[in-house]
Amino acid sequence: MQNKVVVITGASDGIGAIAAAELVKKGATVVIVGRSPEKTKRVGEALSVPYYVVDFSKLSEVRILAENLKQQYPKIDILINNAGGSFGKRELTEDGIEKNLQVNHVAPFLLTNLLMDTLIASQATVVNTSSVASRALGKIDLGDLNLEKSFSAFHAYGNGKLGNVLFTKELQRRFGDKGIHAVAVHPGNVATNFANEGNVISKLMYHTFLNKLVLISPQKGAEPLIWLATSKPGIDWELGGYYERFKPGKLNPQATDVKFLSDFWEATIALIKKSIK
Repeated sequence: MQNKVVVITGASDGIGAIAAAELVKKGATVVIVGRSPEKTKRVGEALSVPYYVVDFSKLSEVRILAENLKQQYPKIDILINNAGGSFGKRELTEDGIEKNLQVNHVAPFLLTNLLMDTLIASQATVVNTSSVASRALGKIDLGDLNLEKSFSAFHAYGNGKLGNVLFTKELQRRFGDKGIHAVAVHPGNVATNFANEGNVISKLMYHTFLNKLVLISPQKGAEPLIWLATSKPGIDWELGGYYERFKPGKLNPQATDVKFLSDFWEATIALIKKSIK
């Protein structure tokens, strides 16, 4: 990993922070992005790496992050879109987008596209942290992306993580011939602070004794991110693939519909354009 530049979002704690630490040990130049000023500063200073504080529920901050990264890093070898969350109540962000969809999908989609020239020039790998919820809970209605008609916390989160898989596949289709290597991964059900703003059931699972029964440690959860960042695209893993830890995962049927992949990409762009005031 010597001379490799790695940008990791969602790196102020949990699997992102652990992956950052391991990649630093392997010699990479790591840049971390987190939402919490205190946690992000703590991790950045502990690892002696640059850090940016960004709230993905505000696309204006994502745009500023992209500009800063482009100015500071003419080469980005690996972008790990790891930031995400589960939000139990239906809430629109200041950009007018349902919060689960924006934080999990729209913000990383925007960041990746704003960095596209740099990523292409770097022949970069883009790793998107998804979830098994993408197939278990996700079913996207292009006419109701903000879930005005059918909101539930589970459905909203599932749609956000399904967005990661759809984005990965279409990113590879559109930009693979230009040198982009895209992959999505479910790192496992990880015992972290991830569900702090989630629904009652997810809080019960993540923050009580039940997590010892069904969740893996953040150290275990970080392993797939490290593997994808340090292995060979198209050789060790499938380009545009979706993995559950280290094995190909079962896809939501919407992720196999080529027209839907393209339509969802364009619908995401439309959401972003509509958000610009």
